[in-house]
Amino acid sequence: MKITPQEIAHVASLARLHMSQEEAGAMAQQLDEILTYVAKLNELDTEGIIPTTHAISIVNAFREDEVKPSLSRDEALANGPGQNGEAFVVPRVI
Repeated sequence: MKITPQEIAHVASLARLHMSQEEAGAMAQQLDEILTYVAKLNELDTEGIIPTTHAISIVNAFREDEVKPSLSRDEALANGPGQNGEAFVVPRVI
């Protein structure tokens, strides 16, 4: 797939990037090399190969959720420097 410097300049303008003609030419060449390599990879026979998301097997490390007793509102508010019986009282920040 051949990418032209004009296509690069068009996408750069959509992204609001300022690019010189030389930069657009270099970018077109680099993207063309990348797409040529990807096209070569697409020629590989991947029939029967399971798609993976990670190079190694990852197992979830989280524990199961268990309901446990927690502090009552009064016990939790007792630990704060200021409270109004329902919530902590803190200085207003605007």
